[in-house]
Amino acid sequence: MKKHPVVLIAYACCFLLVCSTPAIAQQGADTLHSYVQSIPNTRVSFKMIAIPAGSFTMGSNAKETGHQPEEGPATTVTLPAFWIEEHETTYDEYILFQDEARDQQPVPDGISRPSPPYIDFTLGMGKDGGFPANSMSNYAALMYCKWLYKKTGIFYRLPTEAEWEYACRAGSSTAYYYGSDEKSLSKYGWYNGNSENKYHVVKQLQPNAWGLYDMEGNVSEWTLDQYSAHYFDSIQHHTTSPALTPVTRHPITLRGGNFRDDATALRSAARLKSNLQWNERDPQIPRSKWWNADAPFIGFRIMRPLQQPTPEAVNAFFAQFLSLK
Repeated sequence: MKKHPVVLIAYACCFLLVCSTPAIAQQGADTLHSYVQSIPNTRVSFKMIAIPAGSFTMGSNAKETGHQPEEGPATTVTLPAFWIEEHETTYDEYILFQDEARDQQPVPDGISRPSPPYIDFTLGMGKDGGFPANSMSNYAALMYCKWLYKKTGIFYRLPTEAEWEYACRAGSSTAYYYGSDEKSLSKYGWYNGNSENKYHVVKQLQPNAWGLYDMEGNVSEWTLDQYSAHYFDSIQHHTTSPALTPVTRHPITLRGGNFRDDATALRSAARLKSNLQWNERDPQIPRSKWWNADAPFIGFRIMRPLQQPTPEAVNAFFAQFLSLK
C-alpha cells in the first residue's frame, strides 16, 4: 500500500536539507550571487537569481483580499538560500533536450528523450526566440533537469511549493507580489485580461523585487510537490523547508496562474492541481508520460539548492521522482 504524502514530509525535508543547507566549505549565503548558466556547446544560456535565506508567510493572510480556500491559511515557513531561474524555461533551452538533432554533445547516459509531439503544442503561439516551453508533463520537466545535470554537472530541479511562493513573493505579503490592486496586474503578468489568449515571450513585463519575471501568469509552473488540499494542515509541524514528496505521478501542484486564467488565479498563494484530462486527446496507448496535449498553458522553471548534493544523492533523487506511476 502506498503511503499518503503527508507522512513523507519528514523524509522530503531531510532530502531537501541535504541538497540545500548552506555550505560553509562552498559558498555561504552572504556571498550568494546571481549567475548565468551556459549550456555546453551551444549558444543558449539562462540566468539563475540568488534568493536569500529567510522566513515568510505562506498562504493567504489578513492583508490579502478575495481569499480562496485552496490557498490555505497563513503559515510561517523558513527556507535556506537557493537559486531560481530568472524566467520560465524557454523552448530555446528545452528544445536542446527534446530534439536530439540539436544536442551538440553525445547523449548522456541514462537520459531518454520525449516522444515526438504528434501535434504542434504551441498552437502557433511561438517557439524559438524566448517563448516559454509548454505542454510537458511533470515527468518531462524533471527529465530535463536530469539532462541538464548530465550536461553541466550542476544539480537543478523543480522548486517545492514553498520555494516557489517564497521566490514569487520576494518579501511581499500582499495578494500579488507588487500589491493587491488587480488593476495593476497587466503590468506584471499575462492573464485573460491582457494576453489575447496566448502565452508571450518571457521578460516582457515588470519583474518582482528579486528580479524574477513571469512568476504570475504566462504559463503555470510545475512544482515538486504532490498536490494535497490539506497541504497547510500537513506542514504546520514541519515548516522548515516543507515539501510533500509525491508517491504518485498525479496530482502534482502547479503555481503562478497562466494566460487563460482570471486575475484570482495569479495570486501569489494560488494553487493548481494537475488534471489527467489535460492529456485526453493523446492517441498513444498508453498515453504519453511526456506530454499534456491539451495544456498549452503549462510550463516550468528550475531551481538550484545552495549546496551541491553528492552524485549518489542526485541519482537517488531522480530514481525516486522519475519512477512514479
